[in-house]
Amino acid sequence: MKQQIYWHTTADMPSDKNLTPIPDRVDIAVIGGGYTGLSAARTLAKQGMKVAVLEAETMGWGASSRNGGMVLSGLKLPMQTIVKRYGRDLAKRLFQASLDSIDTVEQIVKEEKIDCGFARTGHLLAADKPKHFDALKDEVEFMEKEFNHKVHLVSREQQREEIGTDLYHGALVDEVSAGINPAQFVAGLAGAAERAGALTCARARVNKLRRGEKRFVVETERGTVVAQSVLMATSGYTGNVAKKLQRKIIPIGSFVIATEKLSDVLAHELSPKNRMIFDYKHYLNYFRLWDNRMIFGGRAAFFPENENTIRQSAEILQREMVTVYPQLKDVAVEYAWGGTLDFAFDMMTHVGEMDGIFYSLGYAGHGVAMGTHLGKTVAEAMMKGNIKEHPFASFDFPGAPLGLYDGRPWFLPFAGMWHKILDWVE
Repeated sequence: MKQQIYWHTTADMPSDKNLTPIPDRVDIAVIGGGYTGLSAARTLAKQGMKVAVLEAETMGWGASSRNGGMVLSGLKLPMQTIVKRYGRDLAKRLFQASLDSIDTVEQIVKEEKIDCGFARTGHLLAADKPKHFDALKDEVEFMEKEFNHKVHLVSREQQREEIGTDLYHGALVDEVSAGINPAQFVAGLAGAAERAGALTCARARVNKLRRGEKRFVVETERGTVVAQSVLMATSGYTGNVAKKLQRKIIPIGSFVIATEKLSDVLAHELSPKNRMIFDYKHYLNYFRLWDNRMIFGGRAAFFPENENTIRQSAEILQREMVTVYPQLKDVAVEYAWGGTLDFAFDMMTHVGEMDGIFYSLGYAGHGVAMGTHLGKTVAEAMMKGNIKEHPFASFDFPGAPLGLYDGRPWFLPFAGMWHKILDWVE
């Protein structure tokens, strides 16, 4: 098993050769070269803005090329919870944004001719317990009644038509969701931003951000740029150059393994319709096929990726995978890697402006679609000057209770333990 990102072996990832010089001045400095930053840069540059994307590593280096490649409808929280919290009108706008986000990815893939395997194969939410399946019955009725969005159930007796295991107690299927190769997509998005006229500056970690009169001075490892506006698009890698935002975001590790290539027969048995699959647990697993490999991920460890957490997580994920699919007991795991997600304390995505800095953060595992879409729509709102009208700017962006958080997530082991306890209780 290699501690290597499998997706990177399938894509021509942007490199740090022939680095783009840091410009003296730009209209907008975008900090972060993932889905959000590159999508925003593409949109802004197409409107004639001078844009520089400042990335600490290389374009797409972070979670944008390390995730499961799931382009999902919905938000992290159940829509019933969101209706209760924010009301029906705003909930409908937020859910529609999730559907629009899949359309945005599909549109960019088509317009820019990005070869990343985009396909609307749908997602499957598997019920770990009988009570979970009862909750999914309510979900089907609720989504059709409140959002005119049709999803359907698969009973335990029928589930072999969808997934090659008897572990679950039925499932819910949403045909709207899609899958992609995330590395191929983000590499293509970087190329699209460059073709639009954006400057993509790798190895340009931002060390200091100073606000002056009607401008920002952005100091990077490779030089200083003066910008009229700044967009923070750093997700789980948000650092202390934007301390107020950093204290509102929890970086959480997510880990993935990829098996050796499976036979066509076995691959079809495991996932006959090539769905994007995840389970109902708090300490969830998510998995899908790509090129006849099982890509299996989850919150095996909450701390961000390093050599130890990747190794330990790979062992946990392999055990989980075999629990779901006993057929894979003797199948080799060839790749293991990790990435860092961004969670807000209310489990919601947030956009807005703070101290003059625009931001889009808190995707909670839905960043492939939502990050791409919000990069585009936040960029449009920046140009129009109406960021406060954005649906994801319509509610408060909370920090930690009692202010007991400075951006260093000391509480992650307790959070992981709590999620395990919730799963055990259920």
